[in-house]
Amino acid sequence: MKIDEVKSRFAMPITSPSFALGPYRFRSREYLIVDYETDMDALRRVVPEPLEVYKPVVRYEFIKMPDSDGFGSYDESGQVIPVTFHGKPGNYVHSMYLDDLSPIVGGREIWGFPKKYGQPEMRVDAVSKDCCIGMLKYGELEVARATMAYKWQRLDTEPLCRAMLETPNFLMKVIPDVDGTPKICQLVQYPLLDVTVKEAWTGPASLQLFSHCMAPVADLPVKGIVGAVHYISDLTLGLGEVVFDYLKEQG
Repeated sequence: MKIDEVKSRFAMPITSPSFALGPYRFRSREYLIVDYETDMDALRRVVPEPLEVYKPVVRYEFIKMPDSDGFGSYDESGQVIPVTFHGKPGNYVHSMYLDDLSPIVGGREIWGFPKKYGQPEMRVDAVSKDCCIGMLKYGELEVARATMAYKWQRLDTEPLCRAMLETPNFLMKVIPDVDGTPKICQLVQYPLLDVTVKEAWTGPASLQLFSHCMAPVADLPVKGIVGAVHYISDLTLGLGEVVFDYLKEQG
């Protein structure tokens, strides 16, 4: 393999990458999101500067992605924290657990998504039939459980669509050098593009988080439920840009 060929490869292993090149289009992406009140000091411990926490709220998400270009069909679960950057509101992706190697590798290598392997599940209760269930297991143990009344109250889709398009999303991309010292340490911003929200609902909801040393979602404890939404959308995951380079700031 010639040097020019090596330079043209985009991921490892260079002869059989775990994910395809984008663009990355998601169809019929289904969300169950519970917003909950938590401890402000706990948020400050996990949100990196120059992002700032401005309210004690976390969005706990379960996402079913049955049709994803380049990544396959999989489920995901994790926490998103409302923040500000230079005084403007955005979302900081704090944790993500999913059951598919391709988006774990691609998400970490391209953008810096905080993805780890877990066993998330989202479905309608098979017995009662009247609520959505979200569950996350890490290894043998359950670490998160959410419920929401199924299609309880319809929502206008336009505000959701506008918020997804207009609100910036932030990630911490950290990659070590071969000697273990930091090589990349960046605050990354990425957009959601070409968003269509097909239907949206709200209703009564619950959320429980359970302590686990390797999946510490309960470190942001649930103090109360703020609200919940269940919706289905199509969207394209846009590529990112570096908005703050920690290593250059240190230099």
